[in-house]
Amino acid sequence: MVDFNFDLAKGSNIQITKDGKNYSLGETTIDPSKLSMRRKMDPNSLDGLYLVTYKACWADGSCHDGEFQFKIDKSLSKDFVDQTHKKEVMINLAKLSFSPAKIKVSKGTKVTWVNQDSVVHTVNTDPHPGHTYYLGQNSRNLKQGESYSVIFADPGIYPYHCSPHATTMKASLLVE
Repeated sequence: MVDFNFDLAKGSNIQITKDGKNYSLGETTIDPSKLSMRRKMDPNSLDGLYLVTYKACWADGSCHDGEFQFKIDKSLSKDFVDQTHKKEVMINLAKLSFSPAKIKVSKGTKVTWVNQDSVVHTVNTDPHPGHTYYLGQNSRNLKQGESYSVIFADPGIYPYHCSPHATTMKASLLVE
C-alpha cells in the first residue's frame, strides 16, 4: 500500500508501475480527514524498482504532480520471525521494545500486543505522529497487563511504533 499525507480533494490519484506494467489495485482512496490518500498494490508484485506517480489535489482545485521510487526485496523477509499458518500470535511490549520486533504472519491472523512494562505503551501505525498508514492499527494507551488486537486481512508490510517511545520502540509486521 502507498500512503500520502496531504490536505486532499477529489481528483487526487496514485499509480504504481514497474517496467511499464501497472501494479495498482482498486481505486485511490482519500481518508475522511482528507489528510491521506492510499492505493493498494498487487500482493504478487515481483522484486525490483517501482515507480509511484501521483496527483495530489487541494480543495481550491490546484494539483501537484510528482513521483518517487521504492524497491521490493523479498529476501529481506528472512529477518522476520516466521509465525505464518497460526491463527493467533502475541507480541510482547517489554523492556521498551516489541518482541519480536519483526514478525511474519498469514493474512487473517489475529495479532495481540501485551504490555508487560510498568510504563504506558501504544501500538501506532507509521508515520509518527500522523499514524495514517493503516488506521486499524492504532491503539489507546496500554497500561501494564493490557492488550490490543488486530486481525490483518490484507497482505503487506505494516510498520508501527510506540508513540511515547517513538524514537526507539519500532517494529514491522509482514502479512503474507
